[in-house]
Amino acid sequence: MKRRSFLKGSIATSTLTIAASAGLLHPTSVLADYPAAAFDADDAMAAVNGILGSSDASDSGDIKLKAPVQAENGAVVPIKVSTSVAAEAIAIIVEGNPKPLVLAATLGAGANGVLSGRIKMGKSSNVVAYARTAGGVIKAGQEVKVTVGGCGG
Repeated sequence: MKRRSFLKGSIATSTLTIAASAGLLHPTSVLADYPAAAFDADDAMAAVNGILGSSDASDSGDIKLKAPVQAENGAVVPIKVSTSVAAEAIAIIVEGNPKPLVLAATLGAGANGVLSGRIKMGKSSNVVAYARTAGGVIKAGQEVKVTVGGCGG
């Protein structure tokens, strides 16, 4: 059984290597455009501006952020963002992180966004959800207290 697994793996690796060297696989053509300026920004407003095109956001009841008031482990903080209006893009900012932009999603036309997952926080700070809508950029935020650090802390 181990010999069969080894042969399958070897054949698959060889096939991918040959295809890549022949120019048949172009990873850049299948990967999404990575907004490096936004994800590498050290400032929260620069990150929002880089990903959504504007950092002028207004508080709105049309976007909801659900996060724990106190997270036991900063490495896995559960969050959920939902919008009641059509959103073009959603971004999550953790103001206290070394790199504040932790999530960015571009949505389809007319989508009411719902995103959920786990984010990483280095220390207690504000978590802010931004959404770009036809009427502008809206936001909702909440302070999350972290008891055990997740981003190198």
